[in-house]
Amino acid sequence: MPDPNAKKVPVFNMDSAYAYVAAQVAFGPRVPNTPPHDRTAAWLADKLKALGAEVEEQKFTATAYTGTELRGNNIIGRFNPAMTDRILLCAHWDTRHIADSDLAKPGDVVEGADDGASGVGVLLEIARQIGLSTPDIGVDIVFLDLEDYGESGGGGSAESWGLGAQYFARNLSGPKHRYGILLDMVGGKNARFLQDAVSRHYAPQLVDKVWKQAAAMGYGAYFPMEKRGNIIDDHLFINQIAGIPTIDILNYREETETKFVAHWHTGNDGIDVIDKRSLRAAGQVVTAIVYREAAGTL
Repeated sequence: MPDPNAKKVPVFNMDSAYAYVAAQVAFGPRVPNTPPHDRTAAWLADKLKALGAEVEEQKFTATAYTGTELRGNNIIGRFNPAMTDRILLCAHWDTRHIADSDLAKPGDVVEGADDGASGVGVLLEIARQIGLSTPDIGVDIVFLDLEDYGESGGGGSAESWGLGAQYFARNLSGPKHRYGILLDMVGGKNARFLQDAVSRHYAPQLVDKVWKQAAAMGYGAYFPMEKRGNIIDDHLFINQIAGIPTIDILNYREETETKFVAHWHTGNDGIDVIDKRSLRAAGQVVTAIVYREAAGTL
């Protein structure tokens, strides 16, 4: 039943989201076990608290494919923490430790403006809007760590990626979420968010809901009704381990060899690759999903 007193869907502010992306990049590469990583974690936790969330820092250690012991920190911001009906919104906040998509320059610094910071920037803006006008539903915004320290190439295992998501999925507290939405690499120019096979397999109804909502709002060019194959990303582990139906909103590029953006895992992933309009497309659609779920109009 629609709630006549429900909060209206707020307007997503792309300039604010962009500023949140730039602030993360300014800390330096957010590679685990480094000072920029630690400083960014503290900033993210403080920012969520300032925006009105109840914050938990889920600190853990994990062994990378290299044998390195990594210090991880999943940062969880809960809005309406007493409510049992909850939605999960997540993005990874760490950066790749090596620019191994550029074979000529593997030693380049990966700033991770798009790959990591863009999804977090969008979720921080959504958190800001929720703090200003809180919808009548529980929302957990989770910044997942250690997503990007996996083993590349055909010999790498899926489990070497998404270490923070694996830890989060195995250590859930509180009521199970209705569903989850992952944002990853949502800031590139002319973004195209395709429907990956993992999302379609585990959460087909949510895929249908989000892409139809995007089309209804005029963002169909960003959310084309096109399918893509399997992908190893944080949503895989949240689906498989936690059993929370979770989809991935991620920019795919059929024209590149990797099928991802050209700056993926290279030294070119700086703030100049970010397009505010792509941030707005992803952010406004996800914002509408949250508020319309609370209003009972989806």
